Order: sequence, then structure tokens, then C-alpha cells
Amino acid sequence: MKDEQNSPKTLKARYIPTAEFYSQVIDSLQDYSIFTVDNDLLINSWNSGATKIFQYEADEIIGQPFEIIFLEEDRKIGTPALEIETALKEGRAVDNRWHICKDGSKFYAYGLVFPLLGINGEKLGYVKILRDLTERKKSEDSIASYVRELEELNTHKESVLAILSHDLRSPLTGIISTAEYLKLNYDKMKPGTVKEMLDLMHKSAKGELDMLDYLVEWARIKYASDVFSPTKIKLAEYVKKVFDTLSENAKIKTVSLHHEVHEKTNVFADGKMLLSVLQNIVSNALKHTEEGGSIIVTTKKKEDKIIVQIKDTGAGMSKEIQEKLFTPQMGSLSKVRENDKGAGIGLLLVKGFLEKNGGEIWVESAIGEGSSFYFTLPIEKPLTVIENLSKIDDIT
Repeated sequence: MKDEQNSPKTLKARYIPTAEFYSQVIDSLQDYSIFTVDNDLLINSWNSGATKIFQYEADEIIGQPFEIIFLEEDRKIGTPALEIETALKEGRAVDNRWHICKDGSKFYAYGLVFPLLGINGEKLGYVKILRDLTERKKSEDSIASYVRELEELNTHKESVLAILSHDLRSPLTGIISTAEYLKLNYDKMKPGTVKEMLDLMHKSAKGELDMLDYLVEWARIKYASDVFSPTKIKLAEYVKKVFDTLSENAKIKTVSLHHEVHEKTNVFADGKMLLSVLQNIVSNALKHTEEGGSIIVTTKKKEDKIIVQIKDTGAGMSKEIQEKLFTPQMGSLSKVRENDKGAGIGLLLVKGFLEKNGGEIWVESAIGEGSSFYFTLPIEKPLTVIENLSKIDDIT
């Protein structure tokens, strides 16, 4: 008789899970945010996993609108309402996106919404389940970035070969031809003509050396990652260093150098690369700004990045030139070299340095109205290196 009372069948019939039991099960799922909203889309239940992820305690969040967990840009385009609409039409809505926590920080989540129905099929509200997948998202983005970098390396390799074969080879051919002419005709030439040709050879050779220096530096950053040492940097100090270096040239041209970078503005970057970026852009601006003009450096913060603007009152550029500025093309580099040898490859170097530091660059310009070069750099250390691909877990 005793064995019969303790049989699995008897025990199963005796135990009926309560609402409290299910509530405890849901509350124990610490890795999942699970909460419900009523038909007015106000939050009316909140598990401990939601508190862990979103940082809101239950008494803080209950009664708040469903859209409180969405980014501002998603709220503006009606994403919360769209999720509910999809859940009603299809029985569920699956969405992976960034959400916002109580302290303003963001996290990437796998999300699921489905209607909550009563015993008689009446709609009681909705259930929202989220799982924090921020680290996975960062790892996936890093993989995509790594793949793009490999593709870019191949593109840059071809670009370097093109520059070597065209933008360096052609001038060297001219230098050799001039030297050969001098060698054969030196005794018959006037001293003034000889000096003129030697000056031309010297200028051309120096230009080729500058180009080679740019190429070596470009290759260094693209292929030698061991020299990359980013750290937190006070941007104003580096702008001042560049201004000090170029101050004499600016005085000669009566061009004013001015910056409005706050002394507490920090960026996370490699110091030598940042100095090279600023030096290249400001020196190019100085070369193309007429006497009495000005160059101004300003910054503004956007999310987790600093946007730097270097604005000049120079000659400006056409749309055609702007489109080719940061793309290594033999034709465009040759045209740039006519006025400023090395400037083309210098901007390629700038682009490469900024990309290595997690930034980007673009330009706005109009002929006769000057140019503004913009570039971004992260404020804090970004996730740019994949340390261990095995850390990436699948969604279960």
C-alpha cells in the first residue's frame, strides 16, 4: 500500500504547480529579461533577470511605458509599436537590436514578444523576453572588421604596386634621363643651364624620397601591428604641437592657426599616428590657404566618439577631386602631385591611420569657399582585436 502511494503516477496526480511556482521559475532565469505589459503597453511585471540587465528595480519600472527600454532613434520611428503589431499578426515578433539601460548604457539583445492570452482567449497583454548578446555582437562585428581589413590589405597591396609602378617610376625615369643628358653634354652647356637642371633633379629626387617615406609609413601601419600602441590622449596638446611646428610657415603666409579644443577633450588613439594625421591635414590646409586666411580646429562629441573638424579658407576642391582624395588611383595621385607632391599618398596614410584607430575621415569643400576635413576617434578603448574566436557562443 505504501509503495502504491509513492509511485510516480500517484505523486504526479498529487502535485499541481501553482502560479507562485511558475513565478519563481521565471524569476530564477538570471540571464534572461522577462517582463509583461498590459493592453495599454505599460509594464506590469518584471523578473530579477530584467533588473540585472536593465538596472531598474521592479518598483521603479512597473507602470512605465514599454518603449522605455528602446533607443531614442527606435522610439522615433515607432519600433515598439511595430513589434506589438507583428506579435499580434504572426503570434510572435523576433528582433535583435540595441536597447538602453537605466544609466544610459546600451546593450545588444535577442528579443522575442508574443501576446499573453487568458483561458477564454482574451488578450491580457504581452510578454517580452530578452537575452543580452552584447559580447557576441562585438565579437561578430570584430570578425566582420577583421575580414574587411584582410580585403583592404589586398587592395592596398595592389595600390602600393600601382604607385610604385606609376607615381614613382615615371619621375625617376625623368631624373635618370636628365642625369644622362648632363653626363653627355656637360662640357657644352652654359653654367646657368646646368644649375637649372641640377635644381630640377634635386627637387624631383627630394619629392620621390618624400613619397617613399609616406609609402614606408603607410605599409608600416597596414602590416606591422606590433608598433600600434593606442592610449588615452589629450587632443588639445597634440593640436598645439602641430601648430607649434607649423607656426613659422603660417607667419610667412600670414595665415592664422586657431583651435577651440577643450583641454579635457580626450581620445583613445596611437600618439604618433594622431600627430601624423593632424600634421598632414593642417600642413595641406596651410599650403592651399592664401595669405591672410585662417585654419581653425574644432571638436564635438557624438555618442562614443569625438569628431574633429579642420576648416580652412583656402581654394577649395571640386566634387570630382573630393571623391578621389582617399582612394589610391594613379591618375588622381598624379594630378595632386602637380601642385603638392606627396599630398595624395599623405591623405591615404591619414585614412589608414584613422581606420587603424577605429575612426574615419571625410571632407566637405567647394571651389573658392575653402575645405573642412572631418575625422573621428573613439573616446574609450574600442573592441578591435579578436583575442579568441572560441569565446563566441551560439544562441541557445
